Amino acid sequence: MQAAAIAAMAAHAILTATPPTLHPLLSPLPPNYSSFHGVFLKLPRQPFSLSLATKKPQPLFVAAATKKAVAVLKGTSNVEGVVTLSQEDDGPTTVNVRITGLSPGLHGFHLHEYGDTTNGCMSTGAHFNPNNLTHGAPEDKIRHAGDLGNVVANADGVAEATIVDNQIPLDGPNTVIGRALVVHELEDDLGKGGHELSLTTGNAGGRLACGARSCWFDSNLMVADVRNLSGVTICCLPSPLSHTEPDVNFPVCNVKLSGQQIIPGKLNVPCLNLDAMSSSASWF
Repeated sequence: MQAAAIAAMAAHAILTATPPTLHPLLSPLPPNYSSFHGVFLKLPRQPFSLSLATKKPQPLFVAAATKKAVAVLKGTSNVEGVVTLSQEDDGPTTVNVRITGLSPGLHGFHLHEYGDTTNGCMSTGAHFNPNNLTHGAPEDKIRHAGDLGNVVANADGVAEATIVDNQIPLDGPNTVIGRALVVHELEDDLGKGGHELSLTTGNAGGRLACGARSCWFDSNLMVADVRNLSGVTICCLPSPLSHTEPDVNFPVCNVKLSGQQIIPGKLNVPCLNLDAMSSSASWF
């Protein structure tokens, strides 16, 4: 009876006592003492049983860190488009593509090495290829990281596609930030056409348009629209913005707002002028 009473008192003490002010690591323990989360108990030497009630563990919810990027494709022809990229944590990158002004059919679509458009799309370099492999299809083990296959334009010249790829992250050493997305004149043969260019470019022909600029958000902001108005690229975000200060500080882009601009048809949508970003902004 005495042992049972002592055990009940011990269990109550473990479940209800608060930690002492003196940390247990700061003082040596006598040989007959035991510790549990900072509670010291003097227990008898005779054996006894002790049972503790346990609570069912609750599920742990972790918010994913979502990264987003937007590229505006422009060229010397009437071909233009908008590409949005998003990635959660270290998962694959989802690429949503909409390009207009194309001829109907398949067109090669790649990530190129440089975000340099000083000489149009020709200055974007070769396909992004950090592993120094030959050209292939997106599902091939041997491929360029920038090999994104083909997009298909309908009879109206509009190509819409969703690409999910794990070789084009939005951060890290192989990030897409600072590179260029390019749509080509011809179908990419995915390295299997037998042409002398098949294993380097997929024999996809000339470069029609490329993503010369982008905005990059390491946040949960959803991009509402990106347009080109009178030569000025505008990135629109849904209202309201979480930041309303004149200087909106994003992790990568320091955006200077000279006043909110409203795109026609998008009432109450704050628009960030990409040309107003500081030199620390990341561009494609």
